[in-house]
Amino acid sequence: MNQKSPVIQPRRHFLALAGASFLGIACSGRKAGAGGMTFRMGERATVGKLIYNVTEAQWKTNLGDGASARVPEHRFLVVRVTVTNSGTDQVAMPLLKIFDANGNSYLEQDNGEGVEGWMGFLRMMSGVETREGALLFDVVPASYKLQITDGGDAENEIVGYVDIPLQLESDPVLSEPPAIQPAPGANQ
Repeated sequence: MNQKSPVIQPRRHFLALAGASFLGIACSGRKAGAGGMTFRMGERATVGKLIYNVTEAQWKTNLGDGASARVPEHRFLVVRVTVTNSGTDQVAMPLLKIFDANGNSYLEQDNGEGVEGWMGFLRMMSGVETREGALLFDVVPASYKLQITDGGDAENEIVGYVDIPLQLESDPVLSEPPAIQPAPGANQ
């Protein structure tokens, strides 16, 4: 009478299935970070050889002054970032994109006119180089995730995400005008 208990048999099947699943994931050849780890603003975010640090996000109603000011379709989001190439080889840092809560993606603007310290359109980083600059998006004010990448080819690209929470500071253009002071000698 070497019959197994009916309760133990399903547990063995479950454990065998769980073990096989774990091995399948562990041996799938995916690189660390390929699952899209999420970081907070201000945190060091490493994807492959590139290390990102998003330091600030500002909403702007326009870029520049006067008649030549650029006006967005929605609102400009200027993201300040520091990027370090920790490798020894040259790396191309592509235009980045952000995702909203519904999974819609928005590509970085390829024209940074009016943005102080814009990182540029074509970004080649030498080995062991660090750059600070700004990224520009034209999106509806909301919280987003900035997708960061190691700049690799599509098949081997490593990605991560940085949370960009919605923080509307007072924009000087939208601020209330200063109170008008009465003229000297006028009755108060």
